Amino acid sequence: MGQHHHHDASSQRLGLVFFLNLGFTVVEFIGGLLTNSTAILADAVHDLGDSLSIGSAWVLHRLGRRDASDAFTYGFRRLSLFGALVNGLVLLAGSVWVLREAIPRLFDPVMPVTEGMLLLALLGVTVNGYAAWRLTAGKTLNERMLNWHLLEDVLGWLAVLVAAIIMQFVDWPILDPLLSVGFTLFILVNVVRNLWQTARLFFQAVPDAELRTGVERALLSVDGVSSLHHLHLWSLDGEHHVLTAHVVARDPLDHARLKARIADALATFELAHTTIEVESEAEYCRDAGLR
Repeated sequence: MGQHHHHDASSQRLGLVFFLNLGFTVVEFIGGLLTNSTAILADAVHDLGDSLSIGSAWVLHRLGRRDASDAFTYGFRRLSLFGALVNGLVLLAGSVWVLREAIPRLFDPVMPVTEGMLLLALLGVTVNGYAAWRLTAGKTLNERMLNWHLLEDVLGWLAVLVAAIIMQFVDWPILDPLLSVGFTLFILVNVVRNLWQTARLFFQAVPDAELRTGVERALLSVDGVSSLHHLHLWSLDGEHHVLTAHVVARDPLDHARLKARIADALATFELAHTTIEVESEAEYCRDAGLR
């Protein structure tokens, strides 16, 4: 009952923060166009990415409670990689659009409506600050990671607030495109890095080279194992890893004891799924020739 209540509370927090963030993102895009501010449009793209991330986390949090089925034998965790891939591509397109708008203004800056910028900045600090505060009660990894994103947004809006205050008293319209280019480049660096990592996991690359090496050494150190082959390590979502391997046993009659030793050796790695096939040294591997 307590665990069920925890999941419901977490889902409610994520749902509230998602709709709050998405609604404010729409306000940002409209406000950025009305105030003629590329800095606000850049922050709107950033918040759109956060809204997509929060929405994905919320949906996947709910889907993650469903059991595996005959059609989805590993469950639904892998959907998070697909969501991350889509989020990254949307942010990439949005960032390119903002740069296309902002870079020409570096050479011909236009003064934005600073009063509107001030109001939106105050609203941005309030909305993102409240959303971050709500997620501080969360204990899940998703909630902790999203909380950092929201705190990052608060800092971004504080920068917009400071720039708007300065432009209220000093004729420095170039601050607006400078902020937007800075925000967008920051987003692009993170998006490209995350897209690369997501694409690697999506195509079932090894999630962690050190983890693979550690698993291989652990298996080879098990008493009774002479060698291993067809070791495959991949990840469902970047956190839950899957291992399959063929282990060659010295004693073909002691498989049960060997399996127990292997289970003990792999316990420290906290793998989500493991499939170990035990073969004897004289046995022909049916997967010979494959990798």
